Amino acid sequence: MLTTGQCATLACLLEVTAPKPGNVHRGADFEDTSLNDFVASAVALGPVMERAERVGATVLQSVQATGQVTRENTNLGIVLLLSPLAVAHRGGDVRNSLADVLAAMDAADAVAVYEAIRLAAPGGLQPKGEQVATHDVQQDPPDNLLEAMHEAAHRDLIAKQYNNGFGEIFEEVVPLLEQGDRMTLPQRIVSAHVTLMSRYPDSLIGRKCGVELATEASVRAAGVLAAGEPGTENYERALADLDFWLRCDGHRRNPGTTADLIAAGLFVLLCENKIKPPFG
Repeated sequence: MLTTGQCATLACLLEVTAPKPGNVHRGADFEDTSLNDFVASAVALGPVMERAERVGATVLQSVQATGQVTRENTNLGIVLLLSPLAVAHRGGDVRNSLADVLAAMDAADAVAVYEAIRLAAPGGLQPKGEQVATHDVQQDPPDNLLEAMHEAAHRDLIAKQYNNGFGEIFEEVVPLLEQGDRMTLPQRIVSAHVTLMSRYPDSLIGRKCGVELATEASVRAAGVLAAGEPGTENYERALADLDFWLRCDGHRRNPGTTADLIAAGLFVLLCENKIKPPFG
């Protein structure tokens, strides 16, 4: 069986190396961020996840470890998702333990997470066209981290996971990654990514470019699914068109939150030994 840290590192590596539209992968870098940044970040957070005991401390230590290997924010969203899952995995079964992990978070967790977010300085922190009245990360953190996540759940899919017990991860992302027996794992990851994009406007695109453009990205992703089955000529052509459109405008249309959810789903499947090496 893989350890918690190994599952975390492998989840990040499997996610980033799959050729998902609009993201960094083996065949595409961004001008300011390369595949090597993501690979180094995956390696850096593994030891932190291996010893995960508290959500807030794990988030902060992961961001600090990432900062030692790259100057870019490569994995804050992933860290926010993997930290409670890692604590739950170290305590037993991921699904059965997660509710208790989230309920046990206290003011110290909120302080650590707020510090980690400020340290990572994620792009689009202030949602475009929206004023955040409460629980701004530049202000003092709340006594309960779940309060802040509840406040942000309507506009951020990662916060929504804290708010609903990681519902989309367990009920949608994991099943999507398990579908397609005749597809390779990278193909399943890409298919799951596009399907998830079609269902939910990407939070990172929404923060950087506005809700209308995030919704347009979802519509375009749905068009890929409507074009045909994965692997067919029409599907691949539509996928390439989506990838081109997402990479326009200086990669501000990067569907990074969707990729973060994919990484979390992969982590769950690795922990449950439903994805295991060698990875085909």
